[in-house]
Amino acid sequence: MVGFLLDLAIVAALVIGITATNGVIANGIGIKLFGGKQKTIHVDYTKKGQTGWKSVGGIKK
Repeated sequence: MVGFLLDLAIVAALVIGITATNGVIANGIGIKLFGGKQKTIHVDYTKKGQTGWKSVGGIKK
């Protein structure tokens, strides 16, 4: 019974891991191929919202 549960847990982890990895890869390919001009729309909006903010942390030069 313990062997069955161990096998079930391993298969479940592999199925979930492979499914998640495929989703990330498919999303990346989709953005690169079909993103068009709006590939960086979210990054641009974030940068636009953060203009004028003080820089925090990091190394001071």
